[in-house]
Amino acid sequence: MSFKKFDNEDVIVSADSVSSTVWSTDTYELDSFETSSTQEAATSGDYYLNVYQTSSDSTAAAVQYSIAYGSEDGLGATAYNTNVAGKSPTSTIYGQFRSLVLGDEESTFLYGGNTGTKGFFAISVNRARYKEKLLPGTFNLRLEGSSETLDLTDNSGLSSTVTYNDVGRVYEVISGSNGVSHDLGTGYTAQTGYIASYGKFLPDVGIILLNVQALQENISAGFEIKSGSADENGFNNRLLYQAIERGGSFKLNSEETISSNYVFVRVRNSEFNYSSNPSNVTGSGEIRHNSMVNNPQAYVTSVGLYNDNNDLLGVAKLSKPLLKDFTKEALIRIKLDY
Repeated sequence: MSFKKFDNEDVIVSADSVSSTVWSTDTYELDSFETSSTQEAATSGDYYLNVYQTSSDSTAAAVQYSIAYGSEDGLGATAYNTNVAGKSPTSTIYGQFRSLVLGDEESTFLYGGNTGTKGFFAISVNRARYKEKLLPGTFNLRLEGSSETLDLTDNSGLSSTVTYNDVGRVYEVISGSNGVSHDLGTGYTAQTGYIASYGKFLPDVGIILLNVQALQENISAGFEIKSGSADENGFNNRLLYQAIERGGSFKLNSEETISSNYVFVRVRNSEFNYSSNPSNVTGSGEIRHNSMVNNPQAYVTSVGLYNDNNDLLGVAKLSKPLLKDFTKEALIRIKLDY
């Protein structure tokens, strides 16, 4: 066994971005949606639902994402106490997401400039599904209303700058596909010339917030997920889930940064030509094979990585033995991902 100390230039650190599908179906598009009948029938189904890729009774079922409905005024759910107005599970959800996304308990969610709302749907992708973060530009969600469809995406393809808040990057949810708007001139907005915003896309925490008012107002009457007035009364999770189920298409990819250490083992012609295997030496201490005196040969089969205390930290195995003698040099590259 021979040792050689690495120089600074022998170890290089690299980081690569790797994208993959979010869904456990291993496909870019999720087109089958199921919920638990027990959860949907319960009162909690009004404000929280888990969505599976197959029947929740199946052993293959896995939560893909959840839908939560939040209302600052506590609408859409039974109040905790009928004597205390505006306090219900939906107001709690609103407060939780407000603290998470905006960082305090006083701010208001704004969409498309200064357009505020007191209610939203929160689509939270299961943490195990998206690993590190979602990939902007791959978010495509189709909602189908009473007679028309609405395709939603993020505006990453149109943004020259990126906005940040307490949860990292923030993009607007717009009508379009693959990060680009279908229509720059119409839709729910109070800002002249501003692209219609239907919510927020928060890739670093795996959350999509959908503005319930924008889904109901100033878009075609054929797209209605709730009958009646355009205020928040009557909104609940089942309405959005049904619109997603009818749309039949939810596309999304994840993005992960994989850091790698590249270690270059430089085997020069004068190095590692002898073997320390005891079988090469006779009992009297002589070299067993004369060819190893003038023309030594050795086969490199593995590389051990040691620290300064000579503690073995890792072993890299070669795919096949590498012949080494005084006429040959080798460069072995080791990649460590983490």
